[in-house]
Amino acid sequence: MAGYEVVHVAVATLDIPEPDIIKKAATIVNKDPYQTRLLLSGGLPRLIAHYPGMREAESTAQNLRDLGLVAFVCQNSELRKPSKVFTALTAEFLEGEAVFRDKGGQSKRIAYSDVFLILEGIMQTATEGETTITRKEINWGATLLTGGFPVSRTVKERVNGATVREEPLVRLYNRESAEPIVQMSQHGMAYSFLGARIAPSSAANFNTVVAKLQELFPQAIFDDRLMKSSKSGIPSPRALDDLELNCKLLYLYYKTKSGLS
Repeated sequence: MAGYEVVHVAVATLDIPEPDIIKKAATIVNKDPYQTRLLLSGGLPRLIAHYPGMREAESTAQNLRDLGLVAFVCQNSELRKPSKVFTALTAEFLEGEAVFRDKGGQSKRIAYSDVFLILEGIMQTATEGETTITRKEINWGATLLTGGFPVSRTVKERVNGATVREEPLVRLYNRESAEPIVQMSQHGMAYSFLGARIAPSSAANFNTVVAKLQELFPQAIFDDRLMKSSKSGIPSPRALDDLELNCKLLYLYYKTKSGLS
């Protein structure tokens, strides 16, 4: 059918709703209460229902809002569209605005009053390669010579597998678009602009930058729930896509919430 596109309904709650609310929400989205309870837990926005058109999705979202939930709709193409991110290498904090510059020398000026949302999260990537692990094992020959007193030795072993890299990042958003206007990552910045506040650790410097952003953009909402690492330790091939999805859903959630209030 021409013009067909999946439209999602998303909802998020900071606390697990009362059983009565869960039961009513389950009826609205045509799911069992247990499954609905899982979807409404965790705090992050979740896609809870999917429709072939905007009218049905909007109707469901409104019914969920009538229950006191923050619900919103989003088209599949909007969620899956790759983000064009301006990644800053340095920053300059001036009177009334900040200037960010990337590796290519391009700059972006942002007024302190223009930032709507600041998201801090963990970007996970996995690379295949060979690594060396160190382990302890019993040296049985030396143990026998000591009359049975355990003697250990250090063994180095090369193993093949995925190496996980976790890197904190922070993104700034305005009210006009779900695309971030600026992104900064812990290992992607030159911290000389911090001057006397620069520390030997990139982690400490990154935290200083995040704190400075919160100070300079006081009107912006700050959310760091995406800082939680993957429980499995090994990100899936879609880990970066999941980060992008969660960032967009959080943006739409806060924009909807601010509009409702």
